[in-house]
Amino acid sequence: MKIKKIGLAIGSLVLAAGFMAGCNSNKEDNSAKGKDLLTQVKDSGELKIGTEGTYAPFTFHDKDGKLTGFDVDLANEVAKRLGVKAKYSETQWDAMFAGLDAKRFDMIANEVGIKPEREKDYYFSQPYITSSAALVVKSDSDIKALEEIQGKTAAQSLTSNYGDIAKKYGAKLIGVEGFSQAIQLIETGRADVTVNDKLSIQNYLNETGDTKVKIAALEADASDSGFMFRKDDDSLVKAVDKALDEMKEDGTYDEIVTKWFGKDGTK
Repeated sequence: MKIKKIGLAIGSLVLAAGFMAGCNSNKEDNSAKGKDLLTQVKDSGELKIGTEGTYAPFTFHDKDGKLTGFDVDLANEVAKRLGVKAKYSETQWDAMFAGLDAKRFDMIANEVGIKPEREKDYYFSQPYITSSAALVVKSDSDIKALEEIQGKTAAQSLTSNYGDIAKKYGAKLIGVEGFSQAIQLIETGRADVTVNDKLSIQNYLNETGDTKVKIAALEADASDSGFMFRKDDDSLVKAVDKALDEMKEDGTYDEIVTKWFGKDGTK
């Protein structure tokens, strides 16, 4: 009888503890729901940011293994002006949107193109860079224009706007995890082309001296990129835009642009 009573008592304590934990969890959830996203970020002391970490010069690791890049510098400065620390989660491009949806991070910093179809589901900051799409081919390729890639194989991140451009011109897409893999497929003959950001490609060619690939053509229309957010509320978006405005006014933005692209690098 005593053993049964002890067992019942322990069971009751476990149930009570679980009940209290559930109550505390609900209180925390309800408390968070009552606050806008900007307040939640400031209360946590962290701005959680999703990025690739493999996309130079926007987000990549330097020779010492430190995460760096144009987007990283901008996001770090934004976080500083919000009074919080930037905390990065690195993931493949095609998984970043799902990570944002699942609230693994508060925003994406990865030169995400601002497109109407994305704006239906996500908020964007004001544009912080404008660049055009470039067509990359093997150095001995006869392809000289985007109109010539119809029926050709293009190595692309399947959910990127550059993949959409390749499809628009009739290319058959081969999915890749990032730009480096796309270049490898072209150099080994497993893909004919890739379409990507002009600034990123120029940086790659300058840094590596790779002569096996070349830029064959540029798309006439340039596209804007911005930080991307869930459509929970726009409090964080407004604060980030304010920080970007301040950076442009006090010269910090121009300093970061010049650091990564030179004085006329984005023109």
